Amino acid sequence: VQLQASGGGLVQAWESLRLSCAASGRIFNINGMGWYRQAPGKQRELVAEITSGGSTSYLDSVKGRFTISRDNAKNTVYLQMNSLKPEDAAVYYCSFWAVTGKYWGQGTQVTVSS
Repeated sequence: VQLQASGGGLVQAWESLRLSCAASGRIFNINGMGWYRQAPGKQRELVAEITSGGSTSYLDSVKGRFTISRDNAKNTVYLQMNSLKPEDAAVYYCSFWAVTGKYWGQGTQVTVSS
C-alpha cells in the first residue's frame, strides 16, 4: 500500500490550496486519516484528522481556515486550505491509520509568500 499526496505548491498569502492523498492499494479497517506538516527546524505536527465516523479535529492555528474531508470509496483524504499564511508553509504529509498499522505519504511542499 502506498499513499500518494498531491496538490502542494507556491501561493501568496490569503490564497487557497487543496491537498489530496489517495491510497494505491486496499487498506482495511481504516480508523482515521490525517494531515501532518513539518517546517524546517520544527517537529512534525498534526494539522487535521478525520475518523472513520467522520469526526474531525484541527490544530488550533488552522481552525476556521482548513477543512479535512474523506472519500471512503476512493480511500482518499483531502485538505482544503484557505487564507493561507506564511507560517503554514511546510511539507505536508498524509497518514492513514488502521488495524494493520500507520501509513504515510511522501509529503508535498506548501510554500506561502507574504
